[in-house]
Amino acid sequence: MGISLSDMFFAATEETLSYEQILEDVQKYCTDKHADKLSTEGNQEEARKLLKEIIYQYIHNRSYSVEGLSTTELCDTLYEDMAGISFLKKWIYKKGVEEVNINAYNDIEVIMSGGRSMKIPDRFQSPQHAIDVTRRLLNSCGMVIDDTMPSVIGYLDKNIRISVDKTPIVDTDIGINASIRIVNQQSVSREKLLAAGSATEEMLDFLTCCIRYGVSVCIAGNTGSGKTTIMSWLLSMVPDNRRLITIEEGSREFDLIRRNEQGRALNSVVHLLTRPHENPSLDIGQDLLLERVLRKHPDVIGVGEMRSAKEALSVAESSRTGHTVVTTIHSNSSESTYRRMMTLAKRKYNMADEILMQIMVEAYPVVVFTKQLEDGSRKIMQIIEGEDYREGRLFYRPLYQYDVIDNRTDMDGKVGVIGRHRRLGSISETLKKRMLDNGIPANKLLPFLAVVPERDPHLKELASPNNGKPPLQEENRKGGPPREMDSDNSVCTDSKWAIYTALHSF
Repeated sequence: MGISLSDMFFAATEETLSYEQILEDVQKYCTDKHADKLSTEGNQEEARKLLKEIIYQYIHNRSYSVEGLSTTELCDTLYEDMAGISFLKKWIYKKGVEEVNINAYNDIEVIMSGGRSMKIPDRFQSPQHAIDVTRRLLNSCGMVIDDTMPSVIGYLDKNIRISVDKTPIVDTDIGINASIRIVNQQSVSREKLLAAGSATEEMLDFLTCCIRYGVSVCIAGNTGSGKTTIMSWLLSMVPDNRRLITIEEGSREFDLIRRNEQGRALNSVVHLLTRPHENPSLDIGQDLLLERVLRKHPDVIGVGEMRSAKEALSVAESSRTGHTVVTTIHSNSSESTYRRMMTLAKRKYNMADEILMQIMVEAYPVVVFTKQLEDGSRKIMQIIEGEDYREGRLFYRPLYQYDVIDNRTDMDGKVGVIGRHRRLGSISETLKKRMLDNGIPANKLLPFLAVVPERDPHLKELASPNNGKPPLQEENRKGGPPREMDSDNSVCTDSKWAIYTALHSF
């Protein structure tokens, strides 16, 4: 390795040094004695291996130690600080971590999957150390941050997004500001959503019917509100015999291919990723991929997020031409979602507001609004059906809503949100007809209506005692009158029996 004999026989030091002092000493030693051998020119893998060996040899010869760390752990930690990504590696790949936020070199916090935010004891040694580590982190995926480009947004891996600002955008004594978001590809089941109180059974049934029977859905909310979770579950409900194609920007958040024990795919799913490029002519964006996808005969298209003017209009046009589309958008309410789509499209297309709004309402009949509440829980706050936009007014039907009744804080400072989901209204005749035309069985449609079968030819046959079955078993209707809410704040399924018996009473 080229280590001199004098290096091999350092006298053991009796002095107790802090980790910071050891790091400074090791860095100086490597720079003074082995800079030429550790040059990044040539084989980087060999250089990394050599650096690890030099660090270990030096620590062993100097008898350096840090309380709580073995010699191997100390060497690994020193290596990460000198050539790796320091303590960030531990947190980025830690199970349950959703986001790592660097507010300053000595102020780092993480957000866990449950929404809980906490400060961590780890910190960089200095503002410059924070810059150096972050620069290595970005270099590993082909991105550069320097004084000419002090702000960078990109992707570290297929499921890790990063946004970084360095001096001079942030103060010199801060060093770096960064947000590293880890999107864990985990299965989201109906049971998990129900157990978390994110929605009721009827709400999930309604959204499943939308995706299966040709109704496009836009899921709106803020960052961290659960949009992607709901979208992932909804796309997982696409039948195996339907062709699903997803388009995501930069990082893979969906993992929807189901395989049998032999590894063969059971469903028809294609996942696509955009590829940004410095040369605009070589850039592969969502708009271009969407154009290609339409030639692949998809039944359902999942577009990760509406971000730009091109995407806002092209995705909407795909829905208006008969494809079922599921997408997400940043918005602060169900009603404002359509206007948010319109203003996105307006950035590029010189079209009247009313025309753009009509396009969006037609393209996305159903809007789902999600939110992360004060206690960290994520809820579907509202589902609406957009019907029309005319004379400057949006006409829509509120279908479901979550009402916050109270926010309580216990003795430990933990916040608890008390609330409930409730049904507000029925779907329109237009949406009912679309779903029936696209093959929904009438008994599946029944819970979302407030009509009587004698006045609705589509449901008259269903109301016959010899055709179809009541939504609940016989014993479920013997426990008293129908209730709107159950004790666990979910919509009581007895309401389905109430609708059924009401239909039969005419």
